[in-house]
Amino acid sequence: MNDQTESNGNDFPKKLTDILNYGALNLAMGLGYRTRLFDIMDTFDKPQPVATISKKVGLNERYVQEWLGIMVTGGIVDLYQDQDGQDLFHLPKTHADLITRRSENNNMGVYMQEIPLLTATVFDAVENGFRTGKGISYEMYPGFQKFMTELADAKHRQVLVSRFLPSVENGEMVKKLREGISVCDMGCGEGTALILMAEAFPKSRFLGIDISGTVLEMGESMAKEKDLRNINFKKRDCATLKEDMELRGSLDYVTAFDAIHDQTQPMKALEGIHAILKDGGVFSMVDIAAGSDLAKNMDHPMGMFLYTVSLMHCMPVGLANGGTGLGMMWGREKAVEMLQGAGFAQVEVKEIPEDPFNLHFYCRKQD
Repeated sequence: MNDQTESNGNDFPKKLTDILNYGALNLAMGLGYRTRLFDIMDTFDKPQPVATISKKVGLNERYVQEWLGIMVTGGIVDLYQDQDGQDLFHLPKTHADLITRRSENNNMGVYMQEIPLLTATVFDAVENGFRTGKGISYEMYPGFQKFMTELADAKHRQVLVSRFLPSVENGEMVKKLREGISVCDMGCGEGTALILMAEAFPKSRFLGIDISGTVLEMGESMAKEKDLRNINFKKRDCATLKEDMELRGSLDYVTAFDAIHDQTQPMKALEGIHAILKDGGVFSMVDIAAGSDLAKNMDHPMGMFLYTVSLMHCMPVGLANGGTGLGMMWGREKAVEMLQGAGFAQVEVKEIPEDPFNLHFYCRKQD
């Protein structure tokens, strides 16, 4: 046993205490985000008593008081006292910049809901999976779909059209979109990204594909509300796309935002995407920035979080119906290998400045 190992062993009790504290803080911050307490506190220019905060947000004062105790001891909210000794609370602007809905693409607050939500939804099912090896179907994650829509909105609304798409082919893709091309978003969910693109590029035609009929109905409803006539949705398992003769060779551009690692048959999904693209067509796969080997992720700043989300959602969903269970942390090397195996001769991996969680795998089908 070397000195470093001994040192780590001596630090272990403190580490366990930190885990308990920060796990509890994550849970409470998820509640603060979901109830909009952070958003309301952000509107105050100076410290306020709990009664004022509770009244403005429309929540029970006793619950808010207990929640503020967690926020103060966790260093999220600052505590002051007035001349009468009454406690006053203030959310620093530097904190609000990262945990409120106005944070837009810098919003870390939205992620605070993820682990508590997954725990509440499928903790028992995942425990059972350890014993049976069985996956978990999408239908077991009803509340998670709503969260994913909120997350997609936070990630895409400010950057998809203004920054990400202009980065594809050094602006050439935006020119094509303005002129009018056929586009498909795989694993589109409620269609957040698809609707943003359809609004921005009315001459192009957009198709959203997802395995969940429920989320597609929501997407169709939102598109109808916005009177978007250049967008359609189709319920389909991406693993069967290669067999779709109607779509084969019909699309100029395909996108998949954090969707491929959830597929039960990801290799078949990638082969299908290659098949439905026209010759010279482009596939933008946005997926997790990580290494394929565990050792390469030892210093990943979000490694524990991402592996946990994969354990609780991505991997079991991928194991459903006899799937491969690829998982969120499949990594850059495995992704490139699979994309090339699916037929993409040109695969380029690019960082996304506005999204440190992900990489852009730019793939082009040979002419």
